[in-house]
Amino acid sequence: LDCMPSCTVSILMFDRSVGAASLQRWLNALWYGETTPGWLARGVWLTVLVPLSWLFGIAVGLRRTAYRTGLLTTWRLDVPVIVIGNISVGGTGKTPLVIWLARALAARGVRVGVASRGYRARSAAAVLLVTPNTLVSACGDEALLIARSGEFTVAVASNRVAACQELIRQEVRVILCDDGLQHYSLARALEVAVVDGARAFGNAWLLPAGPLREGRMRLREVDVIIYNDGDLNVAVHQNGLRMQLQPGPARNLTSGARRALEDFRGSEAHAVAAIGNPQRFFSMLRRRGLSFTEHEFPDHHDFVAQDLNFGDSLPVLMTAKDAVKCRELADARLWEVPVEVTFADDGAERLLAMVLRYTE
Repeated sequence: LDCMPSCTVSILMFDRSVGAASLQRWLNALWYGETTPGWLARGVWLTVLVPLSWLFGIAVGLRRTAYRTGLLTTWRLDVPVIVIGNISVGGTGKTPLVIWLARALAARGVRVGVASRGYRARSAAAVLLVTPNTLVSACGDEALLIARSGEFTVAVASNRVAACQELIRQEVRVILCDDGLQHYSLARALEVAVVDGARAFGNAWLLPAGPLREGRMRLREVDVIIYNDGDLNVAVHQNGLRMQLQPGPARNLTSGARRALEDFRGSEAHAVAAIGNPQRFFSMLRRRGLSFTEHEFPDHHDFVAQDLNFGDSLPVLMTAKDAVKCRELADARLWEVPVEVTFADDGAERLLAMVLRYTE
């Protein structure tokens, strides 16, 4: 499951019609219909990706059965594990939700640990405890963003069980697992699935023909479904909640100065996003009345100074996840736009109550 997106990338590279357009945008065309794919893309989808999707579905089913029947081992730990994940690839808002929940628990005196795979982490250690000063290359952008967001312990490892065991040695009382819904070797007390309320499940195909890691039936098994924005009907699940990501004041990466987003109205700017769904970030800025040029990069892109050289001195707005990779560039044009999770109705209280019952 972890290697399948990279396999998809390798296959799609055969389509030369992509040209200079980002591979991520092309995948969105195939999976979500955001643009009309060319004839070669449609041909590759039908003759190559669809058969691979069938094989992937068989592999997913066999793997799940192996864990359910005990052929593969599921580790049960001494502290509750709360998994926050999704059934699709790409950005649904998991990491901001992990940060919100970790802060809420910490504010109530609960010692929280966060386990992360640390995508693209290059640490030599089997398990790395992440601090705000850890190099992003060692731990990955999402893990560093979480570590800089509050007073909680973050552990990164390709083996999530090992990460959780290290957190237990750090005397945490509850573990939040950033992603890992499909990591069945780790037993969990509570499963939270985050769904992109705007893009939903795309064409509803499994990887690589579509964006799904598991079929939609998987959502019937989770404890909580959280719909991030959009107009999906939460009535399909008794514990369906709605959340939104609201932007806070922009913060300059060099000086630390803060500006309300409204202060950027009436002038041009650049907006940069290297996340799973860049259009979510761009749409959020447009809803605040900002005018800017879009610059979309692949998810988890490692920025260098040249990537942000647009030939002018206009401000450059970027996500918090991208900002942790750009702090060393020392460019006064760069502004981080953090987001905060907000819930509709009593969603925050309901989710927190479900988690707190495992810490008593």
